[in-house]
Parts: sequence; structure tokens; C-alpha cells
Amino acid sequence: MDRQDYNDAERAVDQTKWTVNDYADRAKDYIREEKRNNRVATSEGWMARAKENIRDAWEDTKDAVSDAWEKTKDWTDDAADDVKDAGEDVRAEWRKSTN
Repeated sequence: MDRQDYNDAERAVDQTKWTVNDYADRAKDYIREEKRNNRVATSEGWMARAKENIRDAWEDTKDAVSDAWEKTKDWTDDAADDVKDAGEDVRAEWRKSTN
């Protein structure tokens, strides 16, 4: 797994973190949106919005983690094959030198 894969996974995790200030800003946005649409903002509505955002962030995180896992597995499989090939090359050279 290369550095870019780590960066992508880390970025996905960072994007899911909401600080208190982020929550406050998003709550204000929700209240303003409800007012613009002539609806009453409620804590239940806000919680539904927050759950949806968290669900989306969780899906993005799962995708990034899954991709990182698959790339890591591919890398380890390739590394194992490379080690096996190198071992066979060493054995072949050893046989040549001892015959």
C-alpha cells in the first residue's frame, strides 16, 4: 500500500470528524434552511439530518477502508510472490554453483 492510499484513508476519517463548532454551524444552516422554506426547525429534524450526514460519512469511511484493505492484500500477495521467486532464483544459482 503506498502513501497515497494511507492519505486517502486518513482523509476519509478526517472528513467524518465533526467538532462542536461544526455541529453548531450545521445546526444554524439547518435552522436557516427550514426558515427559508417556511417550516419550523425541530430538534427531531436536526437529529434526522445529522444521522443522515453521519451515515453518509460512515459509508465513505467504509469504502476507503475497504479499498485500503484490498490494496494491502494485493501488495502482500505480490510481495509474497516476489519473495518466492527470489528464493527459487537463489536455489537455482546455488545448484549451478555446486554442480
